Amino acid sequence: MYKDKCGTEYHTVAQFGEIKVIRMNGNTSIKAPMETMTKNRVYATLDKQSNIKSVTFYDNYGERIKQIDVKGRPHNGMMPHTHLGYEHNEIGDRQLTDKEQKYVSVLLNKWERKRKHLNI
Repeated sequence: MYKDKCGTEYHTVAQFGEIKVIRMNGNTSIKAPMETMTKNRVYATLDKQSNIKSVTFYDNYGERIKQIDVKGRPHNGMMPHTHLGYEHNEIGDRQLTDKEQKYVSVLLNKWERKRKHLNI
């Protein structure tokens, strides 16, 4: 199930309730975790410039069920957009719902305030 020992690929930079803001360790391309040990976790993955690149949601089995790409390459002209399923585009992609848009907006505002205190 896990290629590497759990927790060795990422480290937590901040946390807002259920949401952990994480950064990949090392100099590899930025990607969100496929699985987590915590049920119903939400990860916000940072890019190399410390901007939130994606927000990923996990089910009660710790498997990825949805990823909102905030930055990166548009899909079908959409940015941000939501990928559905375990694999990145397993069930397809779509525009953000109103609820997702509000969720992301609140998260981005919290992150901008927090990163000023962290000086990143």
